[in-house]
Amino acid sequence: MTSDQQACTTASQDDRIPWAAMAGIIATVTVFAVAQGLTYPLLSFILERQGTTSGLIGLSAAMTPLGFIVSAPFIPMLVLRVGGAGLAILCSVLAALILVAIALTQDVWAWMPLRFLLGFFANPLSVISETWLLSITPASRRGRIMGLYSSIVSGGFAIGPLSLGLVGAEGWPPFLIGIVAFLVCGAIMLAVVPRLPKMPREGEATSVGGFFALAPLLLFAVFTAAAFEQVLLSLFAVYGAALASAEERTASLITCFVAGNAVLQIVLGRIAERFGSKRTMLFCVLASLTGCTLLPLLFNAPLIWPLVFVWGGVSFGIYTMALIQLGERFTGQALIAGNAAFAFAWGMGGIVGSPATGLAMQLVGHQGLPLSLGLLCCVLATFLMGARWRT
Repeated sequence: MTSDQQACTTASQDDRIPWAAMAGIIATVTVFAVAQGLTYPLLSFILERQGTTSGLIGLSAAMTPLGFIVSAPFIPMLVLRVGGAGLAILCSVLAALILVAIALTQDVWAWMPLRFLLGFFANPLSVISETWLLSITPASRRGRIMGLYSSIVSGGFAIGPLSLGLVGAEGWPPFLIGIVAFLVCGAIMLAVVPRLPKMPREGEATSVGGFFALAPLLLFAVFTAAAFEQVLLSLFAVYGAALASAEERTASLITCFVAGNAVLQIVLGRIAERFGSKRTMLFCVLASLTGCTLLPLLFNAPLIWPLVFVWGGVSFGIYTMALIQLGERFTGQALIAGNAAFAFAWGMGGIVGSPATGLAMQLVGHQGLPLSLGLLCCVLATFLMGARWRT
């Protein structure tokens, strides 16, 4: 065999995709997303029926991303001691038990620590799965695979609220969906463990705090994507009401935003493979900024529907591009720390984004929503262009 033939053989082996392991990982995160997407609206509906104030409902909802933030620094250490599969299976069982406790208590103050623990135990499932997926994905196909992953997970989050339309938001049935979903996560992980490689251990141990020094711009991009999504989901109804839009129309626009989020990630992944993830991220940021600019002008026009659809895709595309760059730049224990740091940054974006935008809307009116999101995009775009100029 000639050297050229050997090179081709090596390349084909490097590009080979372990579909069984990959399908198991994506299935695990998708079921996890269904459970998460179900929990937020379900508990909000229950608290609203109990006459809980909106501020207290918002504080209760913030406990889950707070659990993400607090758990993130412990994940790299726990993976080294317990193993990725063992930790994921344990966390799926514990998350299911926490959801049982939430269903039994039905009290807003008891739910505060329980929702915190739900986020604390659910977070490692996502971190471990993304680390495995980045580890086994060939570099030449990372864009489309991570795009597919983001699309499927977004679809899982959308299925969660839709399931409430089938079983309602009262009694045990909706809780059973979430409980079973978390247990299915553990079962899938247990089934695919023989096909999975060991969690990457090469390189020096890196803490979540240490990773902030390695890739601050990537983490700010994750923060921006999280803030964008949380603000649109939590405050777009307020924006629509201020413009006298019917609740049904505003809800449909939010659904259109989520649909764009889910559908366009594969397309953006392919674009990243052709033009590079850094250029594609800058494109997503500038397109998101354009959406912020056009929203006040087109809100009552027919063009608002394609605008919101694309807006949803490119805003979440910022996170997809950050994931691709994480896989391009880091391996081993730094990759585990990076995924944990991503979870930390996502939680921070979820907690900070909505209150900050809500305050902006109180100060300058309803246009504070596109104004605050546009300002965030401007800052990120400036940093990205500055990094490109320096290199």
